[in-house]
Amino acid sequence: MKKKGRQLKILITAGPTREYLDPVRFISNASSGTIGYLLAEQAAKRRHKIVLLSGPTCLRRPAKVKCVTFESARQLKAEVDRYFNWADCVIAAAAVGDFRPNNISRQKLKKNRNNLTLKLVKNPDILKALGEKNRGKNKALVGFALETNSLYRNARLKLKSKYLDFIVATKLSSKQLPFGDRPINGAIISRSCIDKFRRMSKTRLARIILDRVENLCYIL
Repeated sequence: MKKKGRQLKILITAGPTREYLDPVRFISNASSGTIGYLLAEQAAKRRHKIVLLSGPTCLRRPAKVKCVTFESARQLKAEVDRYFNWADCVIAAAAVGDFRPNNISRQKLKKNRNNLTLKLVKNPDILKALGEKNRGKNKALVGFALETNSLYRNARLKLKSKYLDFIVATKLSSKQLPFGDRPINGAIISRSCIDKFRRMSKTRLARIILDRVENLCYIL
């Protein structure tokens, strides 16, 4: 058990990954990195020690936070492995691409053909690997899930299969996109309960997540 109120070492991942097809084109996603940056900012205000692993984003780096950048999923995995033993808690808020091109062209791909077929290979499941590594080590592990359907079912499956302490689940809807600083709908799901939230600001959500992380770390 860690003494209540003591400084925690928190590893946070944020933002999207980029998987390059050629020197200028890549496969990515719409993650802005906002929730990860807010978590780092709010945790620093609580005087915790933070390492923020950030994908490509336009956000300003939070004060008093060590920031390490990455682009690809494999680069992120290397940094997560590097800092895992250091951390009391890992909050995995990055939106990691599931696949990457099998080959990266050294030259810019030309449009002098009617069709282009890409062979994709699976990226490492970083969060699952962390969960398996963490079994018996008493580190708090938090994940995120963005789903288009079966939100609670899919989030529970991810919670269980990746050995998470809790997961923050949000549903993707064309009526209310969850990217950037928009308020979001969703739920915080643990093995024992589901706490739903509606139109919550990401700043408030970050504070609630950190409250839970602190409670977990001080009893582990």
